[in-house]
Amino acid sequence: MIAIDERGYYGEFGGAFIPEMLYANIEELRRLYVKVMEEPAFQSEFRQLLRDYVGRPSPLYLAERLSEHYNAAIYLKREDLNHTGAHKINNTVGQILLAKRLGKTRIIAETGAGQHGVATATVCALMGIECIVYMGAVDIKRQAPNVSRMRMLGAEVRPATSGSQTLKDATNEAIRDWINNPEDTHYIIGSVVGPHPYPDMVARFQSVISEEMRWQLKEHTGRENPDAIIACVGGGSNAAGAYYHYLNEEDVRLIAVEAAGHGIHSGESAATSVLGTKGIIHGSRTLLMQTEDGQIIEPYSLSAGLDYPGIGPLHAHLIASGRAEAVSITD
Repeated sequence: MIAIDERGYYGEFGGAFIPEMLYANIEELRRLYVKVMEEPAFQSEFRQLLRDYVGRPSPLYLAERLSEHYNAAIYLKREDLNHTGAHKINNTVGQILLAKRLGKTRIIAETGAGQHGVATATVCALMGIECIVYMGAVDIKRQAPNVSRMRMLGAEVRPATSGSQTLKDATNEAIRDWINNPEDTHYIIGSVVGPHPYPDMVARFQSVISEEMRWQLKEHTGRENPDAIIACVGGGSNAAGAYYHYLNEEDVRLIAVEAAGHGIHSGESAATSVLGTKGIIHGSRTLLMQTEDGQIIEPYSLSAGLDYPGIGPLHAHLIASGRAEAVSITD
């Protein structure tokens, strides 16, 4: 696999830039994560929940008419058919098991489109743990069905009313909460962002996607490797999961699709790989949209969840090294 070093860096991107009061939490999480990911008992419980609760494996479906239209065999990895309707549950199942082992009694999360919030509320309901989800006030209005689902599952949804009132601001509020409640609280980050070990941990929990893709594609076509894998990237958890077991397969193109909003150079975009420069956001060094003096540029996209001003450090490394290609699409 593409290596992450002991400090949590993929090349020049990653690391853990955190307030001192969170250092003990992050270090405890890192030590436990490194230990339990190789433990048969943890893997058995994780796999059992993915199978019996999430409903994995998710199908790999040949989109026949789309394939005919573009003269290519286009397969869709149907993560939308998982319990809760997205890939986010793969990660929340893994992290709730870690939180239990850490003895945490309170879970916080951020959400943009609401899918990670629903997935977090779901696993908290499963385990009987208090759940608070931070969500931008703008996203609460445009993703009302997911807000209702979170509340029905027993979660408290707290609006983020600063800045653009979207995902970035929800993440800021969640981090503030964690700083104020470090002893009893675990923060389930929903994407491959944040301080080490989160980017690596979330990618590994999501790697079940590409693990299944390999044998499913072989069943369909007789080959394990596709010509290309295409995935959308905001922070980039679904893309990380889809790429994971193909990172060292140089014959497989990795294509990251970002949200260009009203156009890359319109001033209302979220195409971080094009517009971003190196900097630190939410605890890691990566590419982010910022001014010359380091102020965050507010991202824009019609798509809630893709309007994030940064990109996961794994994706920043893949794009900077030429392993992945970044493209963008407007609203």
